[in-house]
Order: sequence, then structure tokens, then C-alpha cells
Amino acid sequence: MIKHRFSAFLLSALLLSTGVMAAQPDNVIRPVRGTIDSVKGNAVTITTRQGEKLEVALTNNTKVNSVSEAKISDIKPDSFIGTAAVQQADGSLKALEVHVFDPSLRGSGEGFNPFESADGNVNTMTNGTVGKLVNSHGRTMTVKVKDQQKTVIVPDDVPVVLIAPGSRNLLQPGTKVVLHGAKDDKGQWVVRGISAGKDGLTPPM
Repeated sequence: MIKHRFSAFLLSALLLSTGVMAAQPDNVIRPVRGTIDSVKGNAVTITTRQGEKLEVALTNNTKVNSVSEAKISDIKPDSFIGTAAVQQADGSLKALEVHVFDPSLRGSGEGFNPFESADGNVNTMTNGTVGKLVNSHGRTMTVKVKDQQKTVIVPDDVPVVLIAPGSRNLLQPGTKVVLHGAKDDKGQWVVRGISAGKDGLTPPM
């Protein structure tokens, strides 16, 4: 049993050490964050925040969303939102950022999952519908996620953005992006979704 556990540990370490291109051994959502260097057809080259050069492929199914600056007052009851957050000792969540989805994107990624934040720490990602909302010293809100309900505290200084459907015209050199995807059977990293900051914005997710 000890031998098997040690072998599993070595395998996990090997997979993690190979960087963003590696298959992940767990269910943590690990987006790739970076800046676009060039776009040639369906090939996009980015420099990740860690300084790595990465070429990724877009397909006809790749969804592009725009990320633009919003205000904390844009979080309203019945808004469909996502938030990267830190679990608190009392079970509540303290938001690191909040993204408010355009109504046409309601339901996107609904769920409560472990999520690798921009600082490399694994926290949580909650996508759901805002229920009760208390406007005092920031926002305290309940978020309905399928059959669960989460309490999220949003401090006043937390970045809030709007996510809306976008086009590939947003994908220009210098644009800050957050990518979600996986390798295909040929080893090429293929993007299924890309969030692109508008007007120089760095997506806070």
C-alpha cells in the first residue's frame, strides 16, 4: 500500500512539474493567463504571466467573451455571477473578484469548484444566481448554485467586471486574456473558451 501511494505521489509530481500543458490529476480549474503576442489564423501565441511562450489553437467552437470594467453596484439580485473566492472558517466565501455575466450568458459554468487563482493558490470558483443581497460595507450576498446556496462577502475594493459575448476581433497583440482548454490527441493545446480584456483591462479571474 505504501509503495502504491509513493508511486502515485511521484506520478502527480511529474505531471505538475511539466507546467500548463500537463494533464491535471485533480478537478481543480486551472486557467492559463497571459498576454497575446500574435494571432495568425487559428494560432494564437501568448506570453503567460509566468513568462512562458505558449501557442494555442482556436477552433470553430472556441467561445470568445469580452471582459470590461464594472462597478460593485452592477451586482444585483437575480444577476448570474461568478466569483473566485477564499473559503472562510464559518463556511462563507470572501470574494477575490466578481464577474457579472451578460443575461445572454446566464448559466455559464454553473457550479462550485476548486479554482487556481492568479496568485497560484487553490481557492474556489462559484457560478450561480444572486439571491438575497445586503448593501452594507461592500456586499454580502447569497448565491444559488444548482441545489446549493453559498454566502459570499464582497469587499468594497474587490474588482468587478462584466462578461459579455465577444468576437475574435478582440484577440489582438497586447490583449490580456484568460484561457480554458486542453490538449488534443496530437498534443496541441486547444482553447475551448477565451476571455479577453477590453481597453487594456486585465481580467481579474
